[in-house]
Amino acid sequence: MVTAQLTKAEEQIMQVLWDLGEGTVQDIRDKLPQPVPARTTVATVLTILENKGFAAHSSQGRINVYRPLISKEGYSKSQLSGLLKNYFNNSFAAMASFFARENNYTIEELDLLIRDTKEELNKDKKK
Repeated sequence: MVTAQLTKAEEQIMQVLWDLGEGTVQDIRDKLPQPVPARTTVATVLTILENKGFAAHSSQGRINVYRPLISKEGYSKSQLSGLLKNYFNNSFAAMASFFARENNYTIEELDLLIRDTKEELNKDKKK
């Protein structure tokens, strides 16, 4: 399980890298929202991500091509598990209730969530 947490800038770069699969500093900059950070800033963040074990690069001539080492799903699972543990005493019901209240979900929306969750769990069992 992933234990390191990403800063906002690191997560923004990783989101692009996860979407691209792999890419150069310029590829990543092309996908970032305005205002686009400087090339050196993106390169520095990528070096930090490499040091944290989230990304790696290979060199193609003078160009570095970066790729994620941690899947988006793996990182998401780790972050959600930490949220559940640290803020909701490992209670999924408490977390779901909190989000339902905060987002003013209707009973119908909650019923749909339960039905969709059951379908997903049944798919996983069949695999």
